[in-house]
Amino acid sequence: MTAEGLAPLKDELHQLKTVERYAVIKQIAEAREHGDLSENAEYHAARERQSFIEGRIIELEDVVSRADVIDLSKLSGDVVRFGAFVSVADVDTDEEITYQIVGQYEADLKKKKISIQSPLGRALIGKTIGDTAEVTAPGGGKAYEVLKVKFK
Repeated sequence: MTAEGLAPLKDELHQLKTVERYAVIKQIAEAREHGDLSENAEYHAARERQSFIEGRIIELEDVVSRADVIDLSKLSGDVVRFGAFVSVADVDTDEEITYQIVGQYEADLKKKKISIQSPLGRALIGKTIGDTAEVTAPGGGKAYEVLKVKFK
């Protein structure tokens, strides 16, 4: 994962542990004051939220503790690998687009960051300029030509 991708996960973990966890405990206490818990919708909603928060904390602690942060400034070359910014052209339409190959937790198609585990990410890994990456998509096969590879 990149340092840029790890930071928001750490921020979310901090927010959940220091703010959200205590807010939901307060909600549960307030709901208990309303009496019969078996028919108390506020209580059940707060307990569900607490369960979600605790589960997400466990997940994020695991991801953060096992994160292998890659320093992109030390990467270079013409071969597509993790962290690369890859410009590709759709072979059928000649439409050009640039993606960054990132880890699954920082992938965001709107920001043109694709997971190394995605079909396109897997197809691009190991390719060089001029190579064609074949991807099986729900609508059929797609082919992309690698135009440029760079590391910021």
